[in-house]
Amino acid sequence: MSSGKRLSVRNLSIVFGGVHAVEDVSFEVEPGEVFAIIGPNGAGKSTIFNLISRLYQPSAGSIQYGEQDLLELKAHQVVRTGIARTFQNIELFEQATVLQNLLVGRHSHMNFNLLSSLLFLPGMRARELKHRRKVEDIIDLLEIAQYRDARIADLPYGARKNVELARALCAEPSLLLLDEPASGLNNEETNDVSFWLEDIKHDLGVTMVMVEHDMSLVNQVADRVMAINDGRLLAIGTPDEIRENAEVQKAYLGVAA
Repeated sequence: MSSGKRLSVRNLSIVFGGVHAVEDVSFEVEPGEVFAIIGPNGAGKSTIFNLISRLYQPSAGSIQYGEQDLLELKAHQVVRTGIARTFQNIELFEQATVLQNLLVGRHSHMNFNLLSSLLFLPGMRARELKHRRKVEDIIDLLEIAQYRDARIADLPYGARKNVELARALCAEPSLLLLDEPASGLNNEETNDVSFWLEDIKHDLGVTMVMVEHDMSLVNQVADRVMAINDGRLLAIGTPDEIRENAEVQKAYLGVAA
């Protein structure tokens, strides 16, 4: 089930070298919703993700997740609020195995005691087994069991994308930020992603915000879509409403209104 926490972004802005990468953008994401952010290259989509996950400090505005003011947190603290993310450029440990990378995703749930770790006491063993079971559940969900013991460096691109999604899910997020989950994938792989996102929403109850260029994926899985251009909000609505919006057609699809 969904956590019941709403993501609320108000009047968000950031300036790089005098250029407004994001300018006065506001939106809300309801619990259990799949919310897509679309726009041309350089529109500010990934910048919004970097602001939410605290990699960037906004020039103005507020970001609230449930009762938590995210601007009070450092980047490494955000995961403890229930927020996990993937990256446009895959960020995995190349020389480690898939299983090792997924166990890294459990770090926010691990509370180590030095003595019990050194002696591997029963309580420590029980916690290790719990983390391993959580990881195995995600491996089964995303159907990557055949890659469990493979090094990341030896995997094809599509499998790496799946592993990065799996690692984010291993953190047990209530809000998942997906930065171009279908980027670089073929049609069959993109269809797989659409099925997995539906499972993540309905079976795990995870709220998702997705930056994506593949409009077929957006139309399949998104409940609502926000279109931006040059850092500014163009429109928010259902996929059908956004597809028919004249300003969006002009800015994003490159056609006359």
